[in-house]
Amino acid sequence: MTTNDSIEAANVSPNVAKLEANLTRVEELTQRLLKVMGHGRHVAPALQGPSQELYLKAATAYMTEMMHNPAKLLEHQLQFWSKSVKHYVEAQHLLAQGKLEPPTDETPKDRRFSHELWETNPYFNFIKQQYLMNASAVQQAVEDIETLDSEEKKRLRYFSQQIVDMVSPTNFLPTNPEALALAAETEGESLVAGLENLIADLEANDGDLVVTLADKKAFKLGENLATTPGSVVFRNHLFELIQYAPTTDMVYSTPLIIFPPWINKFYILDLKPQNSLIKWAVDQGYTVFVVSWVNPNPGYRETSMTDYVESGYLTAINEVKDICGVKKVNAVGYCIAGTTLALTLALMKKRKDTSVNAVTFFTTLTDFSDRGEVGVFLDDDFVDGIEAEVAETGILDSFFMSRTFSYLRSNDLIYGPAIKSYMMGKAPPAFDLLYWNGDGTNLPAKMSVEYLRGLCQHDKFATDGFEIAGEVVKLDEVTVPLCAIACETDHIAAWKSSYAGVQQMGSKDKTFILSGSGHIAGIVNPPSKNKYGYYTNPEMGLTADDWLDAADQHEGSWWPTWDKWLSQKSGKKIAAREPGDADHPVLAPAPGTYVVAK
Repeated sequence: MTTNDSIEAANVSPNVAKLEANLTRVEELTQRLLKVMGHGRHVAPALQGPSQELYLKAATAYMTEMMHNPAKLLEHQLQFWSKSVKHYVEAQHLLAQGKLEPPTDETPKDRRFSHELWETNPYFNFIKQQYLMNASAVQQAVEDIETLDSEEKKRLRYFSQQIVDMVSPTNFLPTNPEALALAAETEGESLVAGLENLIADLEANDGDLVVTLADKKAFKLGENLATTPGSVVFRNHLFELIQYAPTTDMVYSTPLIIFPPWINKFYILDLKPQNSLIKWAVDQGYTVFVVSWVNPNPGYRETSMTDYVESGYLTAINEVKDICGVKKVNAVGYCIAGTTLALTLALMKKRKDTSVNAVTFFTTLTDFSDRGEVGVFLDDDFVDGIEAEVAETGILDSFFMSRTFSYLRSNDLIYGPAIKSYMMGKAPPAFDLLYWNGDGTNLPAKMSVEYLRGLCQHDKFATDGFEIAGEVVKLDEVTVPLCAIACETDHIAAWKSSYAGVQQMGSKDKTFILSGSGHIAGIVNPPSKNKYGYYTNPEMGLTADDWLDAADQHEGSWWPTWDKWLSQKSGKKIAAREPGDADHPVLAPAPGTYVVAK
């Protein structure tokens, strides 16, 4: 054996040993995987996807149009086959010439295929091009169906796209060049790490596959999230009331109470000092209270929308009035909490209760005639399934809520993170927003059905009236001065629907602000970031499109504009208030106990 042979053998031996060790580890992990995979919950077919009726209607419509207009569909098929076969022939021709290079690539740019091998390697480029051509053909076939009504067409478009996204070659190891290259580079260690990540996620969720989006060990509430100083000054079975410590010597006399959605936890508004809306509001001189909702267990089965209004909103408002010694408060409602705040205000109007001086709505829907992207999950096939699920369990488990919202952005919140974690063995990032996103809450059975049926499906608040606390309330009974903030690319509360609801409210004093970005980033947008921008237009009698066309565009955050509006509704300055009083002793430091309870 030569010296070079000895050196080569010495270099190869550790690599072979490492590979053998990884293969042994895979065998061990496979046993754990098989064990945990049998533990996942049974998910009813009604909660797995749309009913077969949608696809049957689509197939019938497609066949009917084929009979009546065969030329149109034939043209579509010929266009697809022409592109696909032409690409295949060009690839074969180059290969026959001994050229290991891809043919001309005219497919659209797609960030899923950003790795250079999708462009330079003829095998992977061929797979990518054929996939994108097929995806385009499916999309065009859906658009060519003309006999479905608009809602059915919207649902078919969405769910067909979900199937197309699911079968992307990036989602499978043999056709993902980045994952394969990393596996070769690490002698399979990346695949072992990925399998460990997969099993860890399954074991953490009792056999349900929930992709971990953020490093759960990187954050702890009260230490590096939800750190704004304050105290719990009231608690009942539905919520804890947090009052934040002042940072200014003087504060506005009218306190501000924020109602976050109970679909998620309140600390989205207090992630860290740099982007905390709560801290920022305190620093502007407001006495800020926040409601931290309980995470319901099956014992909350019969908790209703009326309970949230009576024992939640009205109780919280009265406690703030007592603590601060005032007759009126200003209130904020975010998402579903804004919807319920509007119901509360309409009820207070009937009761001649003037405790709320002015109100702010963050990304709030009150008119559900156009339910936006999330509307694909609000037809009877899904809602019937939810109703059956909550009747059995007493709650709508956070598992279902999280999965639904994740599928609205599946490439970003499911497939992309799964690829990085399971195929490439990468640890999830220490990202506060994604950590919050994975910290879900349950919903009470009765409240869930009331909300989905009465508001989302039947749109009663904006039409015939919604029954709450023994009264039938309507949208035009919201008459207090209001400011509404919607987000331009919001996939949960479409801004045009939010605008339509504000238009129907009875308030004479209305301000509407359209923020850039989406449901979360558009709201959690501190001035220091100088991001996204926003639009304003005082004319509320226009259509949504005309409102935006005539609106003034501004750079940066909408927070200072809101502050200017809110400060004018908040009374004179007085000496700063410390949390609680003699009748409201401090029960716990912020962020409280409900937000950390499991």
